[in-house]
Amino acid sequence: MKTIQYELHQGVATITFDEPGSPVNTMCADWQRDMSTVTGLVVRDKALIKGIILASNKSTFFAGADLKATLKLQASDAPRVFAEIEQLKKNFRTLETLGVPVVSCINGAALGGGWEVALVGHHRIALDNPRIQLGLPEITLGLIPGATGITKMTRLLGLQGAQPYILESRLFNPREALELGLVHELAPDATTLRAAAEAYIATHASAQHPWDAKDYKMPGGTPANPKIAGMLSVAPAVLKQKTRGLYPAPEAALAAMVEGAMVDYDTALRIESRYLAQLIVSPVARNMITAFFFHLNAVKGGSSRPADVPKFKPRKVGILGAGMMGAGIAYAQASRGIDTVLEDVSLENAELGRAYSLRVTQPRVDKGQMSVVAQQALLARITPTDHAKDLQGCELIIEAVTENRDVKAQVTREAEAQLAPGGFMASNTSTLPITGLAKAVARPEKFVGIHFFSPVDKMQLVEIIRGQKTDDETIARAYDYVQALGKLPIVVNDSRGFYTSRTFGTFVMEGATMLGEGVPAPVIENAAVQAGMPVGPLAVLDETALSLAVHVLDQTRADYKAEGKVYEPGSGELLVERMVKTLRRAGRHAGGGFYDYPPGQRKHLWPELKGLFEDPKLDWSLQDVKDRLLYRQSVETVRCLAEGVLTTAHDANIGSIFGIGFPAWTGGALQFVYGQGIDAFEKRCDDLARRFGQGFLLDGAARDAIRRFAPQP
Repeated sequence: MKTIQYELHQGVATITFDEPGSPVNTMCADWQRDMSTVTGLVVRDKALIKGIILASNKSTFFAGADLKATLKLQASDAPRVFAEIEQLKKNFRTLETLGVPVVSCINGAALGGGWEVALVGHHRIALDNPRIQLGLPEITLGLIPGATGITKMTRLLGLQGAQPYILESRLFNPREALELGLVHELAPDATTLRAAAEAYIATHASAQHPWDAKDYKMPGGTPANPKIAGMLSVAPAVLKQKTRGLYPAPEAALAAMVEGAMVDYDTALRIESRYLAQLIVSPVARNMITAFFFHLNAVKGGSSRPADVPKFKPRKVGILGAGMMGAGIAYAQASRGIDTVLEDVSLENAELGRAYSLRVTQPRVDKGQMSVVAQQALLARITPTDHAKDLQGCELIIEAVTENRDVKAQVTREAEAQLAPGGFMASNTSTLPITGLAKAVARPEKFVGIHFFSPVDKMQLVEIIRGQKTDDETIARAYDYVQALGKLPIVVNDSRGFYTSRTFGTFVMEGATMLGEGVPAPVIENAAVQAGMPVGPLAVLDETALSLAVHVLDQTRADYKAEGKVYEPGSGELLVERMVKTLRRAGRHAGGGFYDYPPGQRKHLWPELKGLFEDPKLDWSLQDVKDRLLYRQSVETVRCLAEGVLTTAHDANIGSIFGIGFPAWTGGALQFVYGQGIDAFEKRCDDLARRFGQGFLLDGAARDAIRRFAPQP
């Protein structure tokens, strides 16, 4: 056997998982074959076996499915996958029903298929380490737990109790698992883990799972229970409201839970297998595995970080500007133990910025999730000031003032002299090119863009922008700083709007463009949500302020003029400018924009939009509206690749999902291209460009970039 070691000693059979050449154990093809082999050996030795121990030779217990192999699956592979899943379950079932105790020694993480392997054990012992993660994250990858996970968790916790751990992929540590009854014992170290397993076998002559007992009853009741039936009558509708029909995995998981609860255990396993076989070959699963496993791990693993630069651990960081963004960054830093100097034009403003951290943490204190002592310690890490000299000794200073080139230059010059030796400067600008802003500093090679998203305490993504002169050390240190905050860094090259703001701008402006063409505003907003965007483009413009969009437009015009050029705004930009300058509708902060915000009531679209813009004679198509919103962002992403603004597929996809809310079911704005198929995507773009303008045009460089960054088979 290649991936499993089998040993029988004094009546205890030890099955040790140890996949060669891999840091973790996976359900690869070799492992699946080895499981059949080792199961046969156990059956052969049955008369000699008093108990079985499942163990791992890795630092973790088991990682789950072989996702690289999963990406290669086609729809025609579904029958084969079903047969393989059923064979694996047959092996599990054989071990579980021998009558002897099976003990799982969980020495590290057991996720997805790994947790399902652990559940083979009648008795489960885990290391008492709060960092160990256990559970079933398959839904986040477009899959379902299909190697007994749904069936067993439902029978262990009940239909209601299991839902958070299956439908929401809620993970848990060993101590939480003990409280749930999913783990039976905790061990302080690896030595006692093995000893505890042997002790259990020595004191238990036989064992079976709860559902194999004649008197077993499902916790909370089956679907025949009126209370459960009442819950199930509304559950699909609630789920559909969340998924909008774009994510088949949660719906399949709920169906497998309910259908499986109405039948015997073995039939429930077959139901589970059928649903998994359908999902695992689907485009949505392929997209989500690409983004949320491979690309997310690439970002977390530092794939875009320059190598050979020593790790940077920030201790003292300054923030220029205590407004919404500056205050949010200050909280993010202080919550991670970083001493923060928060400077503004007045001490009052700076103290208001510090008070933001109090507002964010107070609800946690009120709920008992955070102690007053911890809250005060966090606040003590933030020093409000109106004097630049208080920034002295900061290893990094981030400018987070208004989007005005002159103001940014002034505060940056004042602060740079206060940096600690070897320190570096950054700007939190969302649109202004970093190379231009770097002209204000003495050392442009130590100047970088660090673009946070609002609200900072909730948004995970941070965009790091390399200016023309920014050196590798500064990029690496910026990357380390972002990771020290527990956030996701992507690295892009300089351009107006960089990647995220530039691409997100196409989404909101395409919405404004369609409104100007006569498409009804409710259609635009609902189509965006139906396509998977969090909210419609007009609502986003309102929230971020139409006046800000006009300010950016004015700044762009001024920048072009300074370069001796003329900027030609698109029809969407001109419509937004009209909303602000002519119709005096500047957005939510100003009382209303595309929406009205009546006090104490839900917002609603401004009724005047219909008379001002809607064309009742326009022959619009809902599919066209959806495609324009998604394709326009993907086209801009491809253009960023062609221009060198983006240099990796993982930065493109993770940036679009976590930064601008591109639908997760697509796998990101670039994976959306490959999910459609390159030829089909280009054909649809050609059609959209012919009918709706140059925003959808793919030139030769863009088409070349699509093929250059295509996933390798």
